[in-house]
Amino acid sequence: MTQFRHAFSLDKQELNEMAPPGTVTLMDRELVRTNTGHHEVEENHIHLNPEPSPDPADPLNFSNSRKITILALMALYAFVTNVSSSIISSALPNLVTAFATFHERGPPTGIVPFSKLTHLIAVNNLFLGAANIWWVPLGNTFGRRPIILICLAILFASSVWAGKADSYNSLLAARVFQGIGGGAADTLAPDVVGQIFFVHQRGRAMAIYTIFLASGSLVGGLVGGYITHDMGWRWTMYISAILSGAVMLLSFFFVPETLFDREAAMAVVRPEGYNRDSPIEEKAEMARVETVASTVFPEYTFARSLKIGMYRPGFFKRCITPYTTLLFPGTWMVMLHYAGLVGLIVTISTVAPQILAQPPYLWGGSVGLINVGGLVGTVLGAIYTYFTADYIVKRQAKKERHGFSEPEARLPLMFPALLIATAGSLVFGFSAKAATPKAWIGLEFGNGMVAFGLMQVPSIGFNYLIESYGAWSADCFLMVVTFRAVISFAWTFFVGTWVESAGPAEPFGIFALLMGVFSLTTVPVWLFGKRLRFATSNLVMKGYARGE
Repeated sequence: MTQFRHAFSLDKQELNEMAPPGTVTLMDRELVRTNTGHHEVEENHIHLNPEPSPDPADPLNFSNSRKITILALMALYAFVTNVSSSIISSALPNLVTAFATFHERGPPTGIVPFSKLTHLIAVNNLFLGAANIWWVPLGNTFGRRPIILICLAILFASSVWAGKADSYNSLLAARVFQGIGGGAADTLAPDVVGQIFFVHQRGRAMAIYTIFLASGSLVGGLVGGYITHDMGWRWTMYISAILSGAVMLLSFFFVPETLFDREAAMAVVRPEGYNRDSPIEEKAEMARVETVASTVFPEYTFARSLKIGMYRPGFFKRCITPYTTLLFPGTWMVMLHYAGLVGLIVTISTVAPQILAQPPYLWGGSVGLINVGGLVGTVLGAIYTYFTADYIVKRQAKKERHGFSEPEARLPLMFPALLIATAGSLVFGFSAKAATPKAWIGLEFGNGMVAFGLMQVPSIGFNYLIESYGAWSADCFLMVVTFRAVISFAWTFFVGTWVESAGPAEPFGIFALLMGVFSLTTVPVWLFGKRLRFATSNLVMKGYARGE
């Protein structure tokens, strides 16, 4: 509490001089003489943060082509995970009788009610988050690469199992393991992206990751109806297996280990007492460091990049430490945003096919077209984030006297997106209640509005966690996706019965109210984020001391 009191007792000038974890120098200023030699002008140069080590194995030193390949495969992992999760949603009306036995005399047996079929979506979403309770500590202990490959192997095997399931219970169990295999796509995958890009590049990199993450559930829902209609529901699972198998194979060859101890590498080549904040000393040391590094660190060859596994002691401690991140206000903000928005988009994808399969729509095998609106919203959200997320950070650093970049600079971009998403829940709910021949337009718009808002959370919210809490980021992601899983599970588990009993307007109105409350958490973090980071700085620095 003493640290909090001190943080909130600082005046604005004192606060501006502070550089708590997350505040980094993004712009270096240098006076340069003009061609005439009579004047000097100030030039701004990007300061690389984090500072790369001279080791070729440092992920920040990877070539641009390797970084883009890693980004693409992590984005595809997230895409395939969400395709696998949602592709069966459009097949739910067909699954009512998929395991039924018809008798010449008497009623059929084995018919599964629609409200029970929604559990296939609910349990998958639950384990997409819950599995990270062990995946993140394992990734922090044995490295990102082996855990991601294991997860992809589980996703592949369980998708084959789901395609061959001969009963509802078998399919439900397979869906649990699909969620377990896809879990790391929401935690270790974005952490890998954050580890290979500098601060001034992360906004766009995370925007690309996010468009694949968000569009996966929409594409899955869109194509699932057509696949079910033309090839049968089992092929929705076989296609998931094909996609996950391909990503697994490519990741084995092209996703190297990115968990790297940068401080240890720097200590090898820098003399004791080196002052990283001194520009003069930094320039004087640069040539010497490069010379020493060429003899100390081996070349990073393709064969070396295929190595699987490392070990850092303290696995059981790492199983407990993620809960420490609940002391960080930013964790709560992102956790509530992500839980509400993913809960909304998953709930919409679950109930929309059932609504559109009934009068007055009767879309049949085309029920997946409800996701067209979501895809449009995702693309618009990606464009919005891609062109603003890094620009706003650079602009702030240019205006700031020290050239500082603050994680809170991106947060204002979330306000319009969260407002639009909250309104989207109301639009969807009341359009579904109207049930007129043209009400599907409102359903499409509502879905698109929620998808637009969802785009901002990984792009901006995940970036906020990476930049503010550094070595704790994977643990923050664990708490974020676990809470998201609980919310998504609860909403999808009960929404089928709720819609049947009360109609769609009431549940989606309640969801909008909750989303509005969740959105308000952005305000205090935006206004007081730097003070809050200063107040928690001692705890954050313990994370760096762990060698993450």
